[in-house]
Amino acid sequence: MSELPTTGDRPAQPSTPRRTDPPPLPDPLPLPVVDNHTHVDIERDGVVMGDGAGVQGVIEAARTVGVDRLVQIGCDRESARVTAEVVTRHPEVLGGVALHPNEVPVLAERGELEEALAEIDGLLRGERIRVVGETGLDHFRTDESGRGVQEDSFRWHIAKAKELGKALQIHDRDAHDDVLRVLAEEGAPERTVMHCFSGDITMARECVERGYLLSFSGTVTFKNAHALRDALAVVPLENLLVETDAPYLTPHPHRGAPNAPYLIPLTVRVMASTLNVSVPELCTALSENSERAYGPW
Repeated sequence: MSELPTTGDRPAQPSTPRRTDPPPLPDPLPLPVVDNHTHVDIERDGVVMGDGAGVQGVIEAARTVGVDRLVQIGCDRESARVTAEVVTRHPEVLGGVALHPNEVPVLAERGELEEALAEIDGLLRGERIRVVGETGLDHFRTDESGRGVQEDSFRWHIAKAKELGKALQIHDRDAHDDVLRVLAEEGAPERTVMHCFSGDITMARECVERGYLLSFSGTVTFKNAHALRDALAVVPLENLLVETDAPYLTPHPHRGAPNAPYLIPLTVRVMASTLNVSVPELCTALSENSERAYGPW
């Protein structure tokens, strides 16, 4: 299936200059929503969105504009440990942990994959860790030699989500058909989220038919993202989520600056316009869908 070259997780943005100054606060949303995928511990261009006490600043800035809940994702061993700690100190934050698909072949080559999966298994037992993810397939950064072990890891994470009754968040970059195939073969968990959805209309309709939730990020605001907005337009409100994937995928007009949860309103308003619904109606759906996916905060 076709895909915008600028969409997907952590894309290169060669035409956009890097800016380290944080963008200004956007107009607040009329009703609260959830940033259902963010990374408060990741450094981008020398800037860390939040670590230690700094996480509270991230939370407060987001709350100012109507983003009152976050899902923090840890997708390597170190960030998974950070996530497990952050969610115990901040009631506004739930967590997800997994081994990122691009991390898996590296760990396998070092002979560390089994140990790393065992650690993720332990961290997933935490009450405020509600997500297995992000896991999935990445054919952009992982070549043929690493794809077998990557798929095995994806299957392990799917099984773990079903065993523990957790939501599954999927990373899919240049691997649409294989992601859908593996999910069909394994049987997707009841709550399956296509993180940073980057597919076309055909894939969006297939995901909706299967009952998956589609999470849209700042990429949907990009000027050249016509195909992605077309895909969004066919998704029912009950299948939608919104995210930042911060500090990446900063929405227009601030591409090049580090992203953060407080910029979610920019994405929500573009989504509402594309769907031809009011912003309050979309906010209500996004909030309800998040609680359905992850449980109460």
